[in-house]
Amino acid sequence: MSSFRPERVGEQILKETSMLLMERIKDPRVATVTLTGVKVSRDLSLARIYFTLSDSDARKAAETGLKSAASFIRRELSQIMRLRFMPDIRFQFDESVSKGQRIDDLLRQVQGDLHDTE
Repeated sequence: MSSFRPERVGEQILKETSMLLMERIKDPRVATVTLTGVKVSRDLSLARIYFTLSDSDARKAAETGLKSAASFIRRELSQIMRLRFMPDIRFQFDESVSKGQRIDDLLRQVQGDLHDTE
């Protein structure tokens, strides 16, 4: 039996965590973080929140800042969402954005090479 509950919970976690990062968390290490998605386990025990950065050099600092804020975020989410059990929060860097940019760069390079040979 499939259920869309993990997806709905994930959407709500993403929305509320974004608001918390903008309004309540003042850590400069997470100032440039953009949340890209959430995957919640089927049993709602774990929520992986994916993030990316505008400045890729600050990745380690952002990971440290998010890790230190995870317990605060979980506590705040449990008060906002009123779930029986709040999933554990884990932050993970989203590699897909940088991979997509790399693919775009390669396609532009190939397109430029094609125009040069004509």
